Amino acid sequence: MHIVSITTDFGLQDYYVAELKAHILQRSTDIQLIDVSHSVDSHDIVQAAHFLDNVFRAFPPKSIHLVAVYNYYDKYSRFILIEREGHFFIGPDNGVFSLIFDDLRTEEAVVLDHSEISNKSLAEVFAWTVGCIVEGKSLDQIGSSMDHITQKMGIKPVVTRSQIRATIIHVDHYENVIINLKKDQFEKIRNGRAFQLYYKQTDPVTKVSEDYADVPITDVMCLFNSAGYMEIGINMGKASSMLNLNKNETIQINFLD
Repeated sequence: MHIVSITTDFGLQDYYVAELKAHILQRSTDIQLIDVSHSVDSHDIVQAAHFLDNVFRAFPPKSIHLVAVYNYYDKYSRFILIEREGHFFIGPDNGVFSLIFDDLRTEEAVVLDHSEISNKSLAEVFAWTVGCIVEGKSLDQIGSSMDHITQKMGIKPVVTRSQIRATIIHVDHYENVIINLKKDQFEKIRNGRAFQLYYKQTDPVTKVSEDYADVPITDVMCLFNSAGYMEIGINMGKASSMLNLNKNETIQINFLD
């Protein structure tokens, strides 16, 4: 059985997700479909890449990962198939995959035949590509070679010896606020020093917690989540709405000598 993960910005109020799954199952029945998320913000390839990057390595080898976010990014939108780290990735060539793999090479990818996309719905094209992989076809049997892959640069923290300015990249279902700062980078710059994490005009957070119960109920805290990203939360509370923290806003960490 082949596993296919699906990440889209389709939402759940329409029939689009069901249509996509139906076409995949019509083409290939020996498949298990796994939803990563259908609630990616419209056209937000950074968020889509964040979701998939943090989950795809947990899937078995040879899994197929379908990304349908910001599909029609220009008049001549094209769709690609990538084989990387023992997994397959299908989606638009809009830079989403370069946000997961910053060293992506054209040799690892093929572009799907544009005539197929022009004559069929996007769901049918994705289903056809999944079917080809399940049948054991090689990349060069499914698509044609590429001379370039669209590259996008994600937002990186701004770092000095005494300060980090990082960005909120996601607010999860519990309204925990995810920052684009990994634990290893934080600890390297921190180098054992005390720190003050500022958000809005409030008293700073000055310690990294192990879990939410490290602080009293309704207190603000920060920790590093299971994916290694810094997270601001409130014990038994909703950090985003209670602290008025939203995606793309900046937080600041000062280090004390």
